[in-house]
Amino acid sequence: MMRVWGMAVGLLVVGGVCGGLSVARGDYGTGGGFVGGFLVLAGVNSPLFFPRSVTAAEAERRSAEDGRAVVYWRPGCAYCLRLRARLGWRARRAHWVNIWRDPAGAAAVREVNGGNETVPTVVVAGRAHTNPDPAWLRGRLAGS
Repeated sequence: MMRVWGMAVGLLVVGGVCGGLSVARGDYGTGGGFVGGFLVLAGVNSPLFFPRSVTAAEAERRSAEDGRAVVYWRPGCAYCLRLRARLGWRARRAHWVNIWRDPAGAAAVREVNGGNETVPTVVVAGRAHTNPDPAWLRGRLAGS
């Protein structure tokens, strides 16, 4: 569980320390800026920014029924964050699998990426795409 939240907690701690040191020197504006900035960074690097994850088995079952994409991701991944942000509200039209929480999901990613856990890996119509262009996936999700 801590592995999933580690990046977000770390960012909160760094922001709190930097903000606290600035406030201790009497620079309240900078202190508030540090705390606010790191709070935003922690939020977008937390699992809360991503749609609710399901297991790989559940995602594959749902994808077979509704034809939607399966996105394998992990917290703290800048490429996953970029994909999620660029998809906007369409991100909810895909099935998201956190590979740090689901060993079967991690195994599925390793299988299609030569043994590496390279994310995001997106499976559309049974075909895996590693770190796809967000615009391409957004187009695929538009019809879902």
